[in-house]
Amino acid sequence: MRLAVVDSDSGFVRVLAKRLGAVGWRAQLLPSPLPVEELQGMRLHAVVLDTALLGSDAWGYLEQLCGQPAAPAVVVCTGPSSVAQRVRGLRLGVDDWVTKPCHPEEVLARVEAAVRRRRAAELAAQPVEPIVAGELEIRPDMFEAFVGGRAIGLTRREFELLHLLAGTSGRVVPRERVYERVWGYAMAHGDRSVDVFVRKLRKKLEAASPGWIYLHTHFGVGYRFDAQEVDEDQERDDDVAASGEAG
Repeated sequence: MRLAVVDSDSGFVRVLAKRLGAVGWRAQLLPSPLPVEELQGMRLHAVVLDTALLGSDAWGYLEQLCGQPAAPAVVVCTGPSSVAQRVRGLRLGVDDWVTKPCHPEEVLARVEAAVRRRRAAELAAQPVEPIVAGELEIRPDMFEAFVGGRAIGLTRREFELLHLLAGTSGRVVPRERVYERVWGYAMAHGDRSVDVFVRKLRKKLEAASPGWIYLHTHFGVGYRFDAQEVDEDQERDDDVAASGEAG
């Protein structure tokens, strides 16, 4: 994940950069604004911007930045402002507006939330044709999966996990990649969230479609979606996979 921090407050930037590094984000620290075209060329996921650095040019800069094709998520982090100023910024396309003094952890959380919202919108804008595999029908337009017309009962994150894996055409998706796509930021060392959610998703798929295996574990690498009918003499590897994920 790539983020630019446009802010001249060295103390605030130093603490924020440390937290960004801890979650695996790559941060460009800019004490003054770059032309919007240069920011666009950096292929950023998000920008944290102190509009005080722009003076009277702030509104035109925000309008140009937020209006770019594939614009990054924009979080304004600046000093006290009026309601009218914040409303104007949001209407120009700013994703969030944070007032200083503020804690860098809150700024990070707001950036993560803005990126997640962007990704959810991108998913919603994708073609809504269902993915059909085995007995399973995955419906992006409903954020749900069905077997025989009956909903499995997935949470939003379980659906995003299933949809990501099912859309990879049998390829193995590394755990780190799953975390970045579904959770929105880099996976911390030792984090087992992906494994926990895969285990929960497996159980729901088994209950709804016991004659099929959909999720396959590649130990030390990640997961693969491949609908395979269970033969009578075939032992399901889910229990083995689950014990490996829990380890």
